[in-house]
Amino acid sequence: MSDWLEHTVQVEVEVPIEEAWGLWSDLEQMPIWMKWIDSVKILEDNPELSRWKLASGAFNFSWLSRIVNLVPENIIQWESVDGLPNKGAIRFYDRKGKSIVKLSVAYAIPGVLGKVMDDLFLGKIVESTIQADMERFRDYALKKSQS
Repeated sequence: MSDWLEHTVQVEVEVPIEEAWGLWSDLEQMPIWMKWIDSVKILEDNPELSRWKLASGAFNFSWLSRIVNLVPENIIQWESVDGLPNKGAIRFYDRKGKSIVKLSVAYAIPGVLGKVMDDLFLGKIVESTIQADMERFRDYALKKSQS
């Protein structure tokens, strides 16, 4: 039995929502701002599916992800269909020329091990990493809008 651990972070991005959406919805560009994501490849025969690789030090994971809900300039929601069990959503909120981008990520870790690891360190590491990723996205989006 696995426990699901979830983390939610957000960032205000000083670009219009259509720009924030356009950058984020190009999933293959995600390793530019997401530190642990090594690569994302959209499957040619099924664009709802993508192969993800996560690499950080000794940790290497991969999974196949399916988009389960996509509403332009609003939400991209996904879940893994094999490999590392995970699910989540990225949400976009229009703030009149600015955007709020909110990321929720959940992942499964076996029972007691998950609770212990989350209490000790894993949760803090994951949350601080995805918050830093969101801040890199904010900086990337601002730089792209100015070029």
